[in-house]
Amino acid sequence: MTAGAAAPAARSLSAVWLGRRRYAPVHELMEQAHAARRAGRGGDTVLFVEHEPVITLGRGSKDEHVLAPSSVLVELGVDTARVGRGGDVTLHAPGQLVGYPIVDLSPDRRDVRRFVTDLTETMRRLTTELGVEAGRHPDHVGLWADAASPSRFAGAADARELVKIGAVGVRISRWVTMHGFALNLAPDLAFYRLIVPCGIRTHAVSSIAALGGQLVDVGAAARRAFEILADVLGARRERFTVLE
Repeated sequence: MTAGAAAPAARSLSAVWLGRRRYAPVHELMEQAHAARRAGRGGDTVLFVEHEPVITLGRGSKDEHVLAPSSVLVELGVDTARVGRGGDVTLHAPGQLVGYPIVDLSPDRRDVRRFVTDLTETMRRLTTELGVEAGRHPDHVGLWADAASPSRFAGAADARELVKIGAVGVRISRWVTMHGFALNLAPDLAFYRLIVPCGIRTHAVSSIAALGGQLVDVGAAARRAFEILADVLGARRERFTVLE
């Protein structure tokens, strides 16, 4: 910073817990919040939600990565949605914590890779508190653990049974973020048989519960994730609003 230049204003972050909701209306709410933040109305916030079953297809998705026909998805009550985030096909379901940060990265955090790392670190810290050690993969975005040794993660290269427990997919417009992360607390993992998660066929998807971690209410996990995310972003915590 040059002499005499003002330091960036301290960040603050609020959160809203939406409870369990279907994807489409939450996506609309996220779009509205994103537009408002780009226009300078309101501050940084994160929407937390537990979604009803839905398959989302990002900008890089391949239709063949949805393995079940639409008739089966309808029968199972699984929605589908094409969205503007990066990445391939992913799935949200009850028992999964989803966070959608609507954050202006200007002026001091204009780095997409850094933001993705921040979201991954938020999930990692929460996962550690719940009794499962996890980390990043050098080739794949998201949070990973070793199913053969859930209490230890020395790195993806040393894992004996590498599994994915958290996904990240973002969209950034005018340096304002949307979409975000999804952490598997205790979803029904059978849903993942319907897709090729994030286009990765070589590794399975798991959850904190399946790895022997602590069971926790999704709403309680959202509150703790808010605290961790604010810390990771260097932001002051403001309101945590419950809108169930």
